[in-house]
Amino acid sequence: MCRRLIVVFILLYPFMIFPQSLKQVEGYMKIHAKAADPLYTTYAAPMSRSRLYGDKAYKMDYYSDCRPVTYSSDHAGNIFCIWKVDEVVIDKIADFLVKPVVQYSFPDMMIMEYQPFRGIKVSETFIVHSSTIAIVDMQIRNIDRIPHELTVYPILDLEKDTTDIVRFDKSNSGYVTHRYENPYRLISSLKTEYGYPTRTRDFFTANQKIFTYGGYTGDMSDFFNIIKTDFYSDKRTDSLNMKTKGAVNFIALQLKKRLKPGESVNFRYLRAVQAQDENIDSLMNQTVALKTIFLKGYFDDNLFLYSKIPRIKFSSNDEKLAYIGAFNLARGCMYPATGKTKYNFYSFSRNPLWGWGHGHQVLHESLSMLAYTYLDPQSAQASQRVYMEQQDSTGLIAYRHGPRGMQSYQHKNMPTTSAPFFSWINWEIYNVSKDKQFLADAYNSGTKYMDWLYKNRDTDHDGTYEWGPYGIIENVRDWYNAVFQVSAERYLDVDKEDISDELECLDLTLMVIKEERCLSKMANVLGKEKEANEWLEKANKTTKLVNERMWDDSSGFYYSINRKDHSFKFMTRDLRRQEIIGFLALWAEAAPPDRVKRLISTLTDTTKFWRRYGVPTLSATDPWYSPYVDYCCKWNGPVWLLWDYMVYDGLKLYKYNDLADKLANKMVVCATTQLSKNHNYWESYSADNEVLNCPSNYIWDAIIAKLLIEKNNDLVISK
Repeated sequence: MCRRLIVVFILLYPFMIFPQSLKQVEGYMKIHAKAADPLYTTYAAPMSRSRLYGDKAYKMDYYSDCRPVTYSSDHAGNIFCIWKVDEVVIDKIADFLVKPVVQYSFPDMMIMEYQPFRGIKVSETFIVHSSTIAIVDMQIRNIDRIPHELTVYPILDLEKDTTDIVRFDKSNSGYVTHRYENPYRLISSLKTEYGYPTRTRDFFTANQKIFTYGGYTGDMSDFFNIIKTDFYSDKRTDSLNMKTKGAVNFIALQLKKRLKPGESVNFRYLRAVQAQDENIDSLMNQTVALKTIFLKGYFDDNLFLYSKIPRIKFSSNDEKLAYIGAFNLARGCMYPATGKTKYNFYSFSRNPLWGWGHGHQVLHESLSMLAYTYLDPQSAQASQRVYMEQQDSTGLIAYRHGPRGMQSYQHKNMPTTSAPFFSWINWEIYNVSKDKQFLADAYNSGTKYMDWLYKNRDTDHDGTYEWGPYGIIENVRDWYNAVFQVSAERYLDVDKEDISDELECLDLTLMVIKEERCLSKMANVLGKEKEANEWLEKANKTTKLVNERMWDDSSGFYYSINRKDHSFKFMTRDLRRQEIIGFLALWAEAAPPDRVKRLISTLTDTTKFWRRYGVPTLSATDPWYSPYVDYCCKWNGPVWLLWDYMVYDGLKLYKYNDLADKLANKMVVCATTQLSKNHNYWESYSADNEVLNCPSNYIWDAIIAKLLIEKNNDLVISK
């Protein structure tokens, strides 16, 4: 009997302690974020309920005084509600008695509190339930001593676009509308042949009795006049126009309740969207079922998800918000296995959504897994397994991998790879997951990939490396950079403009060294001592060549060199342009101590690299330096947080811990400045100013979480 009780206790013990540990996570995740706090506010469906095409994520605006609390989906309009209390219309946050304060923020949901009017207290929960359905739930309580007449108008607003009302479905109490969704994007348009729908359907409904409904052209100032009619007018009405056909800019529902003192009501409105050729009955059934579902389960799921992260006692609330936001960013970009992969994968962003950043992974974006692994190590491993699964028989890991399979972008009859961070990422993931099977599989795959690099990226067999013929994307520089780009303003074709395949490239060579060092560490853990030593010997041999060929003593810096004669000249061009990649010699542990000091001197020169918001990609004294981020993909001055993290990592490896902390602080301020202004992460940042015109909510900025874990390692409360 006693033995049976012991067995039962052992089986139940995890569940007995779970509620207590969950309470600790709940306390840690409470944030109290006001409008000017650096909160990341983009939300996407959880991975288990996401799909690649017809996927809707949302950006929440709780901070703009000129509008109501709004949830916007890229190219798919906004949902929000307008309040009327005792005939007083409250249509913007500026008029709220108590403005919104976000209490919890997760990848797929948010909980906030506010008071739109004296005596009316609201707890609002927003959930992106799936790729097709979003829920806004408002628990409204009268905390006054007098009753209040409450009217709420949930609205789906297409702004300048139009939607066609098909009908008001009385049996399911909601509007059915059709619209055209433009695949055009400023950076990279969506390819409709892949399955992105353009003819879409919306179903807009609520959980309570809908008193009236309406469809309108115009904007919210016009709607204000409609619901706030002249008291003395003979046309005064409390009804919306009950429109059931026609083209409109927005649709609205009307919910009403008289609230006595202490009384509460739950208003919940739901927006569902799908392609017009999908089954509408299925969508309606799912949406209607969600009108009454309890939301606490979603909250608990998120607490459990976040139970794995290191809980750090941050010295500032800004750091904590950036930390949580970075994890939300990474998780919010994850999709479940589909198409040609049996593993979960990520897109660069889910809101906004653009073609180049959607559907396939690239190794340099996968550096976000260094952070994501702390949230969900199994999912991070699965993301890396996408590369292993689709790796070519020759060992090639191509430029992109994902649900549409390997994409190698053949150029001059040669495939394109990506910046080889593969084994570094896998090693860092293993350090969190401690999964030896993953490590063994990653080691085997990494070994094959290195063999491919040796054969295909050192074609002259001289021990240093050149990018492939389509180096303009392979080397992560895209267009704007001082060394590989021939002209100050790009105007030639790819082969005439990009010279990265005609140089022995410092960055690629240092990446190879880092991969070799990581493979050596993997081999040691796997008990392959001989192979570990061989990898280390290779790394040291390549390091010796870097220091013999790529160091310029006159300027105290590392550079790429001419492939033919190993000089710092290419035709009439001087290749000695100081870029951030010179500091990657620290990250690759390739710089001898005397040269480290000179690198540090250059790094901390405020006229060159030690700028307000971090280390720019190009020295500020270079004639091509630009402090402006006016488009994507620029390497002539912007700060890229991933590359700054590599500099940080290098400083730590060489025991420049104080300087590393100072760089980390710059990076955190860089991110939190933008999060406070616009609540986005960005592809890149200006080193000197605050205005950015580049892709937002870019997955690789999740590296901030990894940075903050390392920076605050002695302040971890729980792991």
